[in-house]
Amino acid sequence: MRNEITNNSFKDQSFYVGIDYHKKSWKVTILGEQYEHKTMSQDPSANILARYLKKNFPGATYKAVYEAGFSGFTSCRELNQLGIDCIVIHPADVPTNQKERLQKTDKADSRKLARALKNKELEAIDVPDPELEADRALVRQRFRLVKDISRTKNRVKSLLLQFGIPIPDHISCAQSRHWSKAYTNWLKELPVEMNSLRQVIDNYVRIAESQRKELLLVNRQFRQLSMMHGYQSDYTLLLSVPGIGIMTAMTFLTQVGNINRFERLDDLCNYIGLVPTMYGSGDKMVTGKMIHRGRKELKIMLIEASWEAIRKDPALMLKFNELSKTMHKNKAIIRIARKLLARIRFVLQNQQQYELSVVK
Repeated sequence: MRNEITNNSFKDQSFYVGIDYHKKSWKVTILGEQYEHKTMSQDPSANILARYLKKNFPGATYKAVYEAGFSGFTSCRELNQLGIDCIVIHPADVPTNQKERLQKTDKADSRKLARALKNKELEAIDVPDPELEADRALVRQRFRLVKDISRTKNRVKSLLLQFGIPIPDHISCAQSRHWSKAYTNWLKELPVEMNSLRQVIDNYVRIAESQRKELLLVNRQFRQLSMMHGYQSDYTLLLSVPGIGIMTAMTFLTQVGNINRFERLDDLCNYIGLVPTMYGSGDKMVTGKMIHRGRKELKIMLIEASWEAIRKDPALMLKFNELSKTMHKNKAIIRIARKLLARIRFVLQNQQQYELSVVK
């Protein structure tokens, strides 16, 4: 006689779900506490997965995991709303053996995730609320737009160099780098014999002017965002820090979110990427460049802010001068950026205005 399945048949049991996420399908591995149930493909839908788990394992506790990527956090939120405890992890943090690296498949990836989740080997990343995630998208759009403008400017310079067209002395390098009005007018009025070259230059100028208009629009949106209730107080505090302007402040607030989720300064430095690569063996320790993890735009802005901070804060200037005696200035400024980050953390956690340090 077959046992009847009830709503509590799997009470006090846990099932672990590893999801290898793709645009058109999910590869899903389901592990029980004592055995592997199955690995299957399904449509990319949280509802389909939730119905399958609740139908086959009623009353159980469900835990799921997938790697951060193009899909964002929408599926994680949906799974949690459906009663599945879902986390998102950094892809580089998944324990992987040599066989899995050499024979990488969707099935192997999903099984690896489920196994690591079951063994409690994974550290979840923070899942922001939808509003904060949308604000981050605006910040990252501005960063990409600035990069696009720089690419357009560099392409024009390369084109002029290619055809042997010198920039006049009265238009300095600084003007050409920032595309002053005089430089732009010179490009528009530049006498060129070849019609196609004239068209290419005009096209680049038109593209650059359009990109600059878009950047001005996004900057206005930044200012409006800074005045919103959720940011205004912390934004005002950050502006008291030397070197921190509106763009850096809003990038920091939207990217970091709740500063109190970082228990230690090292955790915050690791998140941003202000830590070096290290290799140690025996008595030998080699320190390399900064790690590639972290938000590149925020890392760049903090380093730029540090150059300004050492000009205004006597204590930071003294420390920078001391470090510069034993290392290159570009390395010394990284250490100043960590100190500046510690001050920013203190300002936000204690809700106090930044005070310039005084050297006695």
